[in-house]
Amino acid sequence: MSRGGGAISSPVIPRLTGRDDMAVYAVWNNKGGVGKSYLTFQVASEYARTHPNQRVLVLDLCPQANSSSMILGGIEAGEAAIEQLSGMTPPRTIAGYINDRIVSPYVDTHSGASYLTQARTINNAVPANLYLICGDEELEMQASRIQLACTAGPPNAWQIVHTWIRNLIDDVRNSWNQQDITVFIDCNPSFTVYTELAISAADRLIIPFSADGSSKRAVRSVLSLVYGVVRRPGQIQSQYYRNTQQFLMRLPQIYSYVGNRLTQMNSSSATAFRTVVLEIFAEVFRVYQSNPGLFAIHPGGSPAPINRATFRAMFEEQINDANTASVVSGAKGIPICFLTSGTKQFSGRTVQVNQSQLDKQQPNIRDFVARIE
Repeated sequence: MSRGGGAISSPVIPRLTGRDDMAVYAVWNNKGGVGKSYLTFQVASEYARTHPNQRVLVLDLCPQANSSSMILGGIEAGEAAIEQLSGMTPPRTIAGYINDRIVSPYVDTHSGASYLTQARTINNAVPANLYLICGDEELEMQASRIQLACTAGPPNAWQIVHTWIRNLIDDVRNSWNQQDITVFIDCNPSFTVYTELAISAADRLIIPFSADGSSKRAVRSVLSLVYGVVRRPGQIQSQYYRNTQQFLMRLPQIYSYVGNRLTQMNSSSATAFRTVVLEIFAEVFRVYQSNPGLFAIHPGGSPAPINRATFRAMFEEQINDANTASVVSGAKGIPICFLTSGTKQFSGRTVQVNQSQLDKQQPNIRDFVARIE
């Protein structure tokens, strides 16, 4: 398919037999500031609330650990909890597990469950069935050692290292003796080696974006880095994509593009705002037309989309900004669907949460989670 004088290729995506007993969702965009950690916190919390008999796991693979902070109680309590977990020996964080694997890069340590935290034991505002592998800034320092493990050792060292997070998830599943668990991975905004590990572990990809020109470029970058989609003849495909092809590794299928915390502005700005959103959606639809195998058809009996309208109905989501309510939700670690209106205090401030603010976002989150298998 041609566009603007260039070509969007149709990469060959190996689809190995997936796991029917669980679903692993990576939340990622190759751009910061799109609210991926906030979305991870809200979606995982609401999913846990609506699936009380199922344990839900959040893996925080972002060194900023923002989703961990919110899950563990917000700006004050959450940050204190992260300091406590990362200060343990070994750290009860993702960095603790990664260090195990750096020491034993090519033999599974089966130690992943040792790094679990039941979030409710620290933050009673979240569901009891929500569990966390806490984020850790130490990931940044570990990156070079992970890269080294990818090139040293056996010929398939890269492939083995890129199964570390899948191994961790299997450890948790086995420790719980529960096959049916759902996992949400919060990823680093840039395509680092630990982002590659997260993407390699995922079955499905949720891509949040904001309504600006850089988000449009970031969406293209996601398609290029993960799926080898090129826009110009002769353009080099990413090394990650080429390696997954070499080792016949499965890639996650795109589950949703989410316009996250979208804000309606004045009429002139809103027109430009909607234009950017529609351009991003159009870009994704063009990729779907040339390679529908990149996308995960949602459960529930709906057939594969056959036109723009049915594609939007299945794959496009919009989460409205709840303004002050969004800030309070993240700052206090109270999921937006649990938050009530009224006067709230945090960090020495007193603010008012109005029901109208909650009404902007709570239905979006509930509807989106209802679509997740």
